[in-house]
Amino acid sequence: MIVVSDTTPLIGLASIGRFELLRELFREIYIPQAVYDEAVVFGREKGGAEREVARAKWVKVKEVKDRLAVEVLLDELDLGEAETIVLAREINADWVLMDEKKGRRKLEQLGLQKIGTIGILLKAKEMGYVEMLRPELKRLREKGFSISQHVIDAVLERANEK
Repeated sequence: MIVVSDTTPLIGLASIGRFELLRELFREIYIPQAVYDEAVVFGREKGGAEREVARAKWVKVKEVKDRLAVEVLLDELDLGEAETIVLAREINADWVLMDEKKGRRKLEQLGLQKIGTIGILLKAKEMGYVEMLRPELKRLREKGFSISQHVIDAVLERANEK
């Protein structure tokens, strides 16, 4: 399975001590240079993601080739999101890890499968890597992740924690 990640899922899972779930679920993840830079170079205060990403041998940094496609997407998205989407297309990714609404809409338009931080946690619970979602979602919120109560309720219901 080929998986490409944007920055936010890396930061989110690292901030709650669940970065290893990515390896458990996906074995290896590709990230474009812009995501590496956001998480490691510029992300020194982002909840531990800089350490996790920098030392994880299963996180592979891959250079995006189609710079023109990235430039076009920059009208709507930030550099990390744009490079993530272009890289996903270039390497025929099966999944793209992304939370931002605009980026997720673009993935949908392009027919690329997406999953965000909360979806990753739900998948991890379904596969037995996480016992309860409620405390994980609470910690994400405490770390500054914007999650509506409606989304939390829906996820907890799907996880049989309602």
